[in-house]
Amino acid sequence: MRRYGKHTDEDDIPSRPNRKGNRPRTNIRPKHEDAAEGMVLTVDRGRLTCLVDDRVVFAMKARELGRKAAVVGDRVAIVGDLTGKKDTLARIVRIEPRTSVLRRTADDDDPYERVVVANADQLAIVTALADPEPRPRLIDRCLVAAYAGGLDPLLVLTKSDLAPPDELLELYGALGVPYVVTSREELESGEAVDRVRKQLDGKITAFVGHSGVGKTTLVNALVSTERRRTTGVVNAVTGRGRHTTTSARAVPLPGDEGWLVDTPGVRSFGLHHVDPSQVIKAFPDLEPGTEGCPRACSHDEPDCALDAWVAEGHADPARLYSLRRLLSTRERREGD
Repeated sequence: MRRYGKHTDEDDIPSRPNRKGNRPRTNIRPKHEDAAEGMVLTVDRGRLTCLVDDRVVFAMKARELGRKAAVVGDRVAIVGDLTGKKDTLARIVRIEPRTSVLRRTADDDDPYERVVVANADQLAIVTALADPEPRPRLIDRCLVAAYAGGLDPLLVLTKSDLAPPDELLELYGALGVPYVVTSREELESGEAVDRVRKQLDGKITAFVGHSGVGKTTLVNALVSTERRRTTGVVNAVTGRGRHTTTSARAVPLPGDEGWLVDTPGVRSFGLHHVDPSQVIKAFPDLEPGTEGCPRACSHDEPDCALDAWVAEGHADPARLYSLRRLLSTRERREGD
């Protein structure tokens, strides 16, 4: 059946309007040259808290960024309402290149890597000397992640009133990792806080540690004006702590002497994303010796050129042993 008769004209036929009202797509994107610079402090379900100059601004990621996600520590370009007033929301239109990245996977078989912190200068690995017992394999994995991501590691050993640190310090002596030993009494008196703070001045430091090691207690002592949730306790049956920090958060240190990034407690630290060539760069005394290594060398096989390099006296054998111990953590679970 004809709706318009025998003689119709296209102009007589009504056209259905574009319900979405979309404009034609274009590859030209705005440059946002007037965007303000900011730093991501927290990320919560798509909403990001950023610091712009001296104001806290709430923002969301612009659609044009696609799947690229911003994380705590990212330097970003922000447009829109930058007043930081209640019920205002700005847009993050650009994520600046990162100088360092701390990544982890759920386990070694998980190909999906998670970026924990960006642009941090160092990684403070907080470990209790007792209650719960130290987990060297987890420390090793954190060290590998730090070396691979371009962060300088720092060992922070807590609860020295319950156990001495000598054995653990001897294990990592060849790596030359700086360390700070603390006790509960020293934290209460402030003596340990001063020692730790000297290692943080002028830097962005990410804190990571197993649950129950006293990380949040230490963070609270370092940043008294920004106290986190009350600290948890260690389960007497499992020996594991309770998570008291649920999301990463960047907090300025008193006197604008640096930044502290508190991260949730970890029970595993997957290294699926780590390439041995990234780790070897953190060993300047060993890296030149890899020039004679076969392609895709794991640096722990019969044809590895590092054995001859060390035998010729170019590096300390203890350094090579430590490197191989770190690289082997990818094949071992933290509890092994």
